[in-house]
Amino acid sequence: MSGKKNSQIEVHELVVSNVAALSPDALAPMAQQAVEELISEGSSANTDASYRAALRYWAAWYALRYRQPMKLPVPVPAVVQFIVDHARRTTNSGARISELPPEIDAALVAGGYKAKPGPMALTTLNHRLSVLSSLHRKTPGMENPCGDPQVRELIARTRRAHAKRGDRPRGKAALTLEPLEQLVATCDDSLKGLRDRAVLLVGWASGGRRRSEIVGIQIEDLRRIGPNEYLFELGASKTNQSGIAQAEDVKPIVGAAGEALAAWLAACGLTAGPVFRAIGKGGKLRGPLSASAVRAIVKERSLLAGLAGDFSAHSLRSGFVTEAARQQIPLGETMAMTGHRSVPTVMRYFRAGSVAQSRAAKLFDKDK
Repeated sequence: MSGKKNSQIEVHELVVSNVAALSPDALAPMAQQAVEELISEGSSANTDASYRAALRYWAAWYALRYRQPMKLPVPVPAVVQFIVDHARRTTNSGARISELPPEIDAALVAGGYKAKPGPMALTTLNHRLSVLSSLHRKTPGMENPCGDPQVRELIARTRRAHAKRGDRPRGKAALTLEPLEQLVATCDDSLKGLRDRAVLLVGWASGGRRRSEIVGIQIEDLRRIGPNEYLFELGASKTNQSGIAQAEDVKPIVGAAGEALAAWLAACGLTAGPVFRAIGKGGKLRGPLSASAVRAIVKERSLLAGLAGDFSAHSLRSGFVTEAARQQIPLGETMAMTGHRSVPTVMRYFRAGSVAQSRAAKLFDKDK
């Protein structure tokens, strides 16, 4: 480069005659497609599915409400109408209502866009609004109606109103040690029973794994370190979406979980690929187990065990942390197993598990 100030970098002249020159100021169509495909491939399957479901719901609601297809940008009054249609409010007479006409509500349920009639949960409403906002933000030059002061104020007031009424989000029931033992007891020595026992114990004992992490375990990720004892590397996960190798992503599968995994692997005869598979008629192994199948296993085993409570796949994770608190496992050791990065997040479960053992709760008692 020359001595005078110049932002250009000189290179030897390079020319490839059979490749068209691109403009540096705009993406070529194929490059834009590549960007979209990379973003899609790098996104969670669950995230993509919930995003698509939210947009389908918006389109269906808009078409029924306004008798025309939804176009971007969505007008601010339509977003306000969406909120009052789906959020419950308390009238002067004390009744709790929303503005969605019953006929439209029934049509949305019949079309499969809505699970059941009535106002949606606040968390669902927030998610629908978040998806619409994201769609507008990702569209160049488009004004986002969710950023309008009227919409933002209404959303904030709606959240406060729900909080004042005590309508707080309720987490799934935690599978602590005792209820988990009851679920495991329903698993017999059939191929399905062996698989379900391994899913439950590996998912719980290796740090309360997320359902996507459970079904993502590959046989190639397992390293046997002793009789019925394994280590496995998580790879891509919610807290490590790039999949870069990290020491803290190595998790143990030992004890009862290691025994259950060894029994499943011996019975199924798998030597490569996903550890957990779907099972067809006649006990024939099929493709990889889906994330939704983990939830189905937890729910099915909960019913067989006769447990009361709303259990789901996340109950394995919350149950592990809650049980760790009950057994007074140090917070740092628990977080090393779960992979939590946020102390406030894991402390919600930690406090729930340890509150009954609090010495402060027994100050009046003589025998502490």
